[in-house]
Amino acid sequence: MMAGATTRPFDVADHLDNPEEVAAYLDAVLEEGDDKLLLVALRNVVKSRGFAKVAQGAGLRRETLYQSFSEDGNPRLSTLNSVLGQLDLRLSVTPRAKIA
Repeated sequence: MMAGATTRPFDVADHLDNPEEVAAYLDAVLEEGDDKLLLVALRNVVKSRGFAKVAQGAGLRRETLYQSFSEDGNPRLSTLNSVLGQLDLRLSVTPRAKIA
């Protein structure tokens, strides 16, 4: 490492710049099938936009948003839809690929 160089921990929220990147990120996480990992990913996405801004745009209290997407959170479908709408995203269902 170069002398005087500073580093900082990687934060995925710093790299979620547009809806296409966010959708790809969430889709990859959904492929894992882990509910806890999905909550972390959703929290990262909200963090990338700012909790206060997303909460206001989704018509929610900031505390509700923090609680819904906390480690022990369990957001209601209506909360998830409001947040995704604020992020210019929507839920979509596709057939699962069959493994031969």
